[in-house]
Amino acid sequence: MRGTTRVKWIAGVGMLALAATACGGDSDSGGGGGAPSGYYTASSTEPQNLLQPANANETGGFYPLSMLFRGLYTYDAKTGETVSAMAESMDSPDNVTWTVKLKSGWTFHNGEPVNAKSFVDAWNWGALSTSKQLNSTWFQPIVGYDQVHPAEGNPTAQTMSGLKVVDDTTFTIQLTHPISSFKAQMGYTPFMPLPQEFYKDPEKYGAAPIGNGPFQLDTANGGWDRKKSITVKRFDNYQGADKAKSDGVRLVFYTTYDAAYTALRDNKLDVIDQIPVSAVGNFQKDLGNRAIVQPQLSIQKIGFPLYDAGWGTPGAAKVRQGLSMAIDRDGITKALYKGMEQPAVDWLAPGVPGQMDICGETCKYDPAKAKQLIAEGGGIPGGKLTIATNADGPHKEWVTAVCNSINQALGSTACEPKLYAEFSVAREEITNKKMTGAYRTGWKADYPFPDNFLNDIYRTGAASNDSGYSNANFDNLAKQAQGATDEAQALKLWQDAEKQMVQDLPSIPLWYYVTKAGSSTKVSNVSFDVFGNPEFTEVTVNK
Repeated sequence: MRGTTRVKWIAGVGMLALAATACGGDSDSGGGGGAPSGYYTASSTEPQNLLQPANANETGGFYPLSMLFRGLYTYDAKTGETVSAMAESMDSPDNVTWTVKLKSGWTFHNGEPVNAKSFVDAWNWGALSTSKQLNSTWFQPIVGYDQVHPAEGNPTAQTMSGLKVVDDTTFTIQLTHPISSFKAQMGYTPFMPLPQEFYKDPEKYGAAPIGNGPFQLDTANGGWDRKKSITVKRFDNYQGADKAKSDGVRLVFYTTYDAAYTALRDNKLDVIDQIPVSAVGNFQKDLGNRAIVQPQLSIQKIGFPLYDAGWGTPGAAKVRQGLSMAIDRDGITKALYKGMEQPAVDWLAPGVPGQMDICGETCKYDPAKAKQLIAEGGGIPGGKLTIATNADGPHKEWVTAVCNSINQALGSTACEPKLYAEFSVAREEITNKKMTGAYRTGWKADYPFPDNFLNDIYRTGAASNDSGYSNANFDNLAKQAQGATDEAQALKLWQDAEKQMVQDLPSIPLWYYVTKAGSSTKVSNVSFDVFGNPEFTEVTVNK
């Protein structure tokens, strides 16, 4: 049983953190306002990489790419289900051989028609090992991937044999094994088409991309102004149903979310996608009907560098289990988020099929058991746990609270935050597997299936497998689950895969997020999808 004094201690520390950071910073820091008439502004972060569709798996890159590109499908904002964009149809008799039919009339922003070759060439380039794309493994199920992206050495082919252009509006895909959710993946950015202009100079293109989406890069008004903002304008020849209802958008990179919130409250910013911890208790009162609170398919976690000698030993799994049990999720979410967030019981998110309490006692607060497991595992590697996070996002407070909880449970100063000034810098070290300690790692769904929360992050070699986790049993269960034609059977296999994760604990589930956002008085129709992303095309600028 948890004592009330323990909750008060954590709450007290949380409140001290809030008082220290409340509404700090210059409201225009990071490149704020000044957007053209008819445009609106929205908060974001500097992209980690060049704006190439297969090279982003973080919000800073995803936001502009989601505005500039459309693929075969998009997702319904309320349900997350696939909605046709460029696909007239995408059919398969066995979830192995797929035939894609495209709609006609779509063009890239430079007027080039979007056809079957636009997709096939883009996927082949994204998969090629020499292209060094972050999301290349999303193409791994396609026949021929091993030749264009061998585990070692140079490619023996430049294109995947499993992709064939039939005609301008038709192409086929051959997979190595059945994947029932393959169609649902087609709205994710790695699967976007590319114009021929891209291949002349991919790096130059990445700084000023030409897409086929509802917005195009507005170079006349700044385009991508590094470390400050990205400005896009409405693409009037866009053929999709989700046409932009504003003239354009400027994504502004504030140095902190406290500064962004102050700007929003003062009508110097129009849309904010996350409310900083310092304002969680007051933002609904501050903003009134401009405040947004709704469910979101996302989870906050702590990741570990299992490629590091200290964290990669078999005994370290017990240490991670002990650390999980040293975290008072209930106390922290009540103190910092006023009970809006729900403590996690697995690695999925509420609303994702198959989500249930898998983590069990490993995700329950138990200081005595925590001490025992950490001792049995040989102690925290190096004697000190650091949890890395970015200072330009609303995370420092909860990382501090988690460390405080661990320290109190263990009766020592075993944990402390490690702050990076920018999200892109932190992601660079995580992606390049340079971490020596723990790090905060959140995940927003790309599509509402267990695959996206499990296979796409924890399968050996997966694009978003930042920890280096590798377990043959998990991989086998994931492959079986993806190939299952019966949904109940697939969900049972995913739950078995999660049970393996409880034993290994490659990351610690913390809590599920809800969307806490807001808008200025200058805009209307501000809404967020089930994944927690702004519906950029829906926002209208008040006149």
